[in-house]
Amino acid sequence: MARYTDSVCRLCRREGQKLFLKGDRCYSDKCALERRAYAPGQHGQGRSKKSEYGLQLREKQKAKRYYGILEKQFRDYFDLATKRKGQAGENLLAILETRLDNVVYRLGFAMSHAEARQLVRHGHFTVNGKKVNIPSFLVKPGMTIELTSKSKSLEKFKTVIEANSFRQPPKWLECDKEAGTAKVVAMPAREDIDFPIEEHLIVELYSK
Repeated sequence: MARYTDSVCRLCRREGQKLFLKGDRCYSDKCALERRAYAPGQHGQGRSKKSEYGLQLREKQKAKRYYGILEKQFRDYFDLATKRKGQAGENLLAILETRLDNVVYRLGFAMSHAEARQLVRHGHFTVNGKKVNIPSFLVKPGMTIELTSKSKSLEKFKTVIEANSFRQPPKWLECDKEAGTAKVVAMPAREDIDFPIEEHLIVELYSK
């Protein structure tokens, strides 16, 4: 499967804001954006006025990079969002939020989406009692996500649970920290998504 393999710090610098792609490093003074708050490349420090298309493109790229998704899959999500009732932009964000790897990240089991994706691929989680190792699996209200019994004994997860270091989950997720379980109680609402994304620009871009 295709995936991005170059420096992820360049992506944050290109978008001009933290995408939290490197876990702990993003919260330290080692963050590349803190050291070089300008776009990478020879002309990164030059001033450039963005066109309407440029603003729309940057917003789409920012969303793709934050959730760790490549173009084809992102476009498929947009097509799915347009078929659902409601606003396409909000539907798109709800779909991205309900990916299993994002749920694992939201619950605090991982410090980045990339780490969450790896944990899912290695089979550390079950959905409704069945092991799921597909990061793009879309959870629905009523589903229960749980660490496997074997994974609960691993030092990594024991540290997370015992240290109570879970990220505060959004309202659409209920989490039992000690048991290592969570339940999807609703679809994500727009106000539950705190990452700054102007989804209407993505809709405008794909609607051309």
